Amino acid sequence: MAGQQFQYDDSGNTFFYFLTSFVGLIVIPATYYLWPRDQNAEQLRLKSLRRVHGRCLWYRLRLMKSQQSIIPTLKKAALLFGWAVFLLLAYKVSKLDREYQEYNPYEVLNLDPGASVAEIRKQYRVLSLKFHPDKGGDEATFMRIAKAYAALTNEVSRQNWETYGNPDGPGATSFGIALPAWIVDQKNSMLVLLVYGLAFMVILPVVVGTWWYRSIRYSGDQILINTTQLFMHFMYKTPNMNMKRLAMVLTAAFEFDPRSNKEATIRPTDNIEVPQLIRELGNINVKKKEPPFCYPYSLKARVLVLAHLARMDVSEELEEDQRFVVRKSPALLQEMINVGCQLTMMANSRGGFHAPRLVTIENCMKLTQMIVQGLQESKSPLLQLPHFEEEHLRYCISKKYKVRSLQDLVSLKDSDRRSMLRFLGEEKYDEVMAVLGSFPSITMDTKLQVLDDEDSNNITAGSIVTVTVTLTRKRMAEVFEKEQESTPCPGEEAANTEEAQADSSKTKTKVWQNKNKGAKKTAKSKKKKLTKKKATPAPAKTKQANGNVAGNEVVPAASAVAAKEEEDEASDKGSESDEGEANKDSPSERDEDSDKQSDTEVDEMGGDDEEEWEALQQSIQRRERALLETKSKVTHPVYSLYFPEEKQEWWWLYIADRRDQTLVSMPYHVCTLKDTEEVELKFPAPSKTGNYQYSVILRSDSYLGLDQIKPLKLEVHEAKAMLDNHPQWDIPDTEEEDEEQEDSDGIEESEDDDEDND
Repeated sequence: MAGQQFQYDDSGNTFFYFLTSFVGLIVIPATYYLWPRDQNAEQLRLKSLRRVHGRCLWYRLRLMKSQQSIIPTLKKAALLFGWAVFLLLAYKVSKLDREYQEYNPYEVLNLDPGASVAEIRKQYRVLSLKFHPDKGGDEATFMRIAKAYAALTNEVSRQNWETYGNPDGPGATSFGIALPAWIVDQKNSMLVLLVYGLAFMVILPVVVGTWWYRSIRYSGDQILINTTQLFMHFMYKTPNMNMKRLAMVLTAAFEFDPRSNKEATIRPTDNIEVPQLIRELGNINVKKKEPPFCYPYSLKARVLVLAHLARMDVSEELEEDQRFVVRKSPALLQEMINVGCQLTMMANSRGGFHAPRLVTIENCMKLTQMIVQGLQESKSPLLQLPHFEEEHLRYCISKKYKVRSLQDLVSLKDSDRRSMLRFLGEEKYDEVMAVLGSFPSITMDTKLQVLDDEDSNNITAGSIVTVTVTLTRKRMAEVFEKEQESTPCPGEEAANTEEAQADSSKTKTKVWQNKNKGAKKTAKSKKKKLTKKKATPAPAKTKQANGNVAGNEVVPAASAVAAKEEEDEASDKGSESDEGEANKDSPSERDEDSDKQSDTEVDEMGGDDEEEWEALQQSIQRRERALLETKSKVTHPVYSLYFPEEKQEWWWLYIADRRDQTLVSMPYHVCTLKDTEEVELKFPAPSKTGNYQYSVILRSDSYLGLDQIKPLKLEVHEAKAMLDNHPQWDIPDTEEEDEEQEDSDGIEESEDDDEDND
C-alpha cells in the first residue's frame, strides 16, 4: 500500500480557493435575503394608497421612516463590499498556476504522440547534447529528459507510466490542506490557540446560549410564556370578564415590563405625566392592590391604552411609549383568545371547572377592534371615518335620517347623504365617500353537512358536523354602484310601466289564440270560459266611476284573468293526458311506463350518491391543498386613523350558542380573505336529539360595526343502531352449497391425481 503524506500550503495558493468559497457562501445568500427591496415599488404602493389612507397615522409614519432611514444604504454598502472582496479573490484564484499537471513524456521531449523509437532516440541525443551537465546544461532539465526517454523506451518504465501515470511506479498519496503553513508554525502556536479558544469556547457558546434562552421564553407566536401563563390564570379565575377587567389583564402582560422586554421603557418623567393622565381619564382602578395590576409598568400601559381609546393627546415621550403598547396589543389579545379556546376545550373534555364565557372571548375581539380604531366601546362606528367628530353625529341620528351605523350610511340615497353631510365641504365629502367605499362588505354563505357518512344531510347524535362557510369580500363602493343601478330614473319608471302593459296585452292575445286553437276541449271547460268572459267587464265600470285609481288596477286584473285561463288550459291538458293514459288498454304499455319510472328513480339515487361522493372528494382535496399551500396574509390595508402600524384586514369566524353563552366551534382566524375564502368549522353534534338554534358569527379584528351573525338551525336525530350481522356478510345457502361442492370436487380431483401419480 502506498504511503500517505499531509502537507500545508506553503505558497498559500490553495488557501485562496478555500477563502473564495467561504466568502461566496456568505455573500450570495446574504444578498438574496438582505438586499433592500425595490424602494420605487414601495413608493408607488404608498402613492396608490394616499387617496384613502393619507390621513392614517401608520401612513404618515411610514413616509417619515422611508425618508429618514439610512439602514437600506448601509445594507447596500456592506453587501457591495462583500461582493468586491469575493470578486477580488476570484480574480486572484484565476491567476494561480495549476500545480498538478498530467505527466506526458512526449511533451518533455518535444515530440508528437505516437513517434517511432528512432525518432525518440534521435531527439534524446539532440537534447542530451544541449542540456547535459557536462556540456554546461541544466541538471534538472536533463533528469526530466532522461526520465521521459526511459518511459518511452524501457518496457517496465513505459508500463508504469501507462498504469500509474509515472515511470517510477505508484508514489505516496499527497493530501493538501488549504491553510497556510504559518498556522502550524511553532512560533505562532499561542496566537492560533488563542483565536481557536475565543471562537469555539467563548463566542459560539454565547451565541447559542443567547438564542436558546430567547427561544424558550417565547411561544410560537412570539409571545412570552410568562404572559400566556398570566392570561390563563386570570381567565380561569374570572370566566366572565367585562371590558374594564379585560383591559387590566391585557396591560399586565410581561411585554410591557422593562425587566422582561428591553423594548419597554420606564422614564423618570412618568411620575409626573402618568398621574396627570389618570386625573384626566377618571376612574381606572388606581387603588387596586392586586398584583400585577398595581405595578408601575402595568399602570402606565393601562393609562396609555385608555388614553388611546379616548383619543387624548399625550407628550412626545409618552406618545412613543403609547405606540409601542398599542402596536403589541392585537397580538396579545389574539393570545388571550387562544388561551380562552384552550380552557374551553379542557372544560369540555375533562370537566371540573368553568370554561370562559362567550362574552369574555367576544370582549377580546371587540377590544381589538377598539384599539385598532382608537375608539371606546360606547362610541359610534361613524367616528372611524375621517372628518367625523362628536358634534357632527347629531346630524346623522336626527329623526329625518336615523343613521347610526356604516350600513345605514351606505343605504341612504346619494341626495339624502349629501344633504345630511352638508357640514362637510365637497372635498371632505369625496374623501369620506372614498374611505367608506374601501371598507369591506362580506357575504357569508353556510352549508351544513356530515362528511364521511352515508347520509350527509342527516345529523345524528354525537356525529361530527361540518359547516362550510364561504366568505366573499367586496368593497362598499360596489354596493354604491349596485344601488345606483337598481334605482331607476322617473323616465325609466314610465317606460317600465309601458313595457309591463304591453307584456300584459301580449299575454292576453296569446291566451285568446290558445282558446281558438283548443278545439278538442270538453263542454265543462267551455262553460267555465263563458262565465269568465261575463265577469271581465266589471273592472271597466270601476274605471269609469273611480277614474285613474281604478284605471291603475286594470292591468293586474287582466293579468289575473289571463293567469286563470292559463290554469284552466293546463287543467284541460291534464285531463286530456289522464284520458289518454286511461285509454291504454294493453298491459305491456303500463309495464313499460313502470319500468321507466323505476329506472328514473334508480338514476336519481345514483346521481345523489355521485354528488355526495364528489363533495367528499372535493372536501378532501381542499384539506390537502390547505395543508400544502401557504397563502399570503397580506389582504387589504385597514383604514385606521390612530393605529401606528399598517394592519391587514383579518376576521374571526366561529359558531356559538348565544342562549347558553358557550362556544360550539373554536374561533378560526381568517387571515387570507382577499376575494373569497372557504372555511370548514367542525363540532360534535349534541348527544340528545332535538332542535338546536346556533349562530355563525363573523367578527372583524379591525373595524367596528361590520360584524355579522347568521342563524344556524340544527335538527339532531337518533343515531342508527349498529348491526351485528351486516347484509354484505350474509351468504345465501345455495352459494354455500356450491362452494362446498367445489371444495369436495377439488379434494376428489386431488386424490385422483395422487393415485395416478402413485
